[in-house]
Amino acid sequence: MENEPGAPGKKNALGTNLKYGTVRSAAADWSKYPVGTKFKIKGLPHTYIVDDYGSALVGTNTIDIYHPTLSTMKKWGTRKAEITVIQWGDWERTLNVLKGRTRYNHTRRMYYAAKAKVESGKVAKN
Repeated sequence: MENEPGAPGKKNALGTNLKYGTVRSAAADWSKYPVGTKFKIKGLPHTYIVDDYGSALVGTNTIDIYHPTLSTMKKWGTRKAEITVIQWGDWERTLNVLKGRTRYNHTRRMYYAAKAKVESGKVAKN
């Protein structure tokens, strides 16, 4: 198990508490959905914010929705859902957070993929 913020517990990759209210936490590949990206899932009233990542998410379009208990997680299950991005996250903050974590393969992959997007001008640096 990795020894970094976001590993087991109720903290996200930023070291703050995971959210489960009107705004809810989500984990994603930060080179696709930078930290702070806000989105809605079609048919649901909540707003989700990308504040976490997971090694299995890197290189995928998969988003992992935080649930505080095993029962709510099982009830949600696995599903395909249509999302609408409300606000893109902060690429500069993404790079700053990931830069210090490049000793881990998955964060290194996200860092260099995000950096390439910023340097190419394909995304706004913020």
